[in-house]
Amino acid sequence: MTTLIERFLRYVSFDTQSDYTFDACPSTHGQTVFAAQLKQELVALKLKNVKLDNNGYLTATLPSNISTTVPTVGLIAHMDTAPDASGKGVKPQIVKDYQGGDISLGNGEVLSPSMYPDLNNLHGDTLITTDGTTLLGADNKAGIAEIITAIAYLQANPEIKHGDIRIGFTPDEEIGRGANLFDVKDFDAEWAYTIDGGPVGELEFENFNASTAEIICHGVNVHPGSAKNKMVNSMGIAAKFQNMMPADETPECTEGYEGFYHLNSMQTSVAKTTLNYIIRDFDTMGLAHRKAFIQKKVLELNEELGCERVDLKIIDSYNNMREMVEPHVHIIEIAKQAMIDCDVQPDIKPIRGGTDGARLSFMGLPCPNIFTGGYNFHGIHEFITVAGMEKSVRVIVRLAELTAKKYV
Repeated sequence: MTTLIERFLRYVSFDTQSDYTFDACPSTHGQTVFAAQLKQELVALKLKNVKLDNNGYLTATLPSNISTTVPTVGLIAHMDTAPDASGKGVKPQIVKDYQGGDISLGNGEVLSPSMYPDLNNLHGDTLITTDGTTLLGADNKAGIAEIITAIAYLQANPEIKHGDIRIGFTPDEEIGRGANLFDVKDFDAEWAYTIDGGPVGELEFENFNASTAEIICHGVNVHPGSAKNKMVNSMGIAAKFQNMMPADETPECTEGYEGFYHLNSMQTSVAKTTLNYIIRDFDTMGLAHRKAFIQKKVLELNEELGCERVDLKIIDSYNNMREMVEPHVHIIEIAKQAMIDCDVQPDIKPIRGGTDGARLSFMGLPCPNIFTGGYNFHGIHEFITVAGMEKSVRVIVRLAELTAKKYV
């Protein structure tokens, strides 16, 4: 599938990093440029109802090639890349027939199985890595390339019967806004799949309940030469607060269904320091407990300081989609069977994060998540396997075929 890799390498050349500091949608111009390019590609494929709206949402339809009415299924991926690492000037490197050991990325960075043991299972595969200076963008340009390649394959092989397939490419997923302006009614699918997962076989229909907490520490700044008994350093207050948080309930210390508190970023000065946390838990009550814990620690710190120097703002982000997907268990079973038919072992596991599908499921569009074949998203050690991408394409094609067979 050379066109699959060609597409992917072309897509990652677009800088589409989203930016939570801007309220516009899309939050960055690069996403608009990329969406316009993708629109041209979908038009060239002669898809129907190709539409790019003013908010950067791109949709299209591959029409049914059977006379029987079957459910319309959606395929969704996001166009932006994460703000956690640069997505500008991505220079992918292709490592053919990987035989183990460290991979020198350049810039002094190494992709090593000692840090990323998944590499031990990929001997003989062709890998696409970064050059050690940017992320790769497989999250989620691999999903876009896989969807478009699968659609092109279905067009080229009309003997594979399928119903209407709706395509949706969204902006700003990485900053939690990907579903904000998604028109579920206009999309008009009975269910959908986000192609936004990681290693081969991942099939996910539950995710974290998620909130953000903003801790604002207020200090007093005076000239350090005359600061005695006058200066209050907000960074010292912030350090005290961070030390009050449980050290073993962070992303690097948790796995599976374990929740966490994550200090995601901070803005510092003597007069004011802001700590930005993300809070995650698979259980609704667990998330409520975590939010209450942070509120309690803010109260305790203010009491210790003797005045109200610490403010807190908590915002809920998204909920666990399991309760919205489980009543439609057949869409999970179709995905599982598609994987099995393509010699892929389904690996059903919770998403330790979120996808557009989490929000969309609560908006009336049940939307599990399927693998792309990628690893180590959001950082300079991100990589993807060519075999994994090809398997994702085959699973998408089989999904379409099985859905039609089930309802004919």
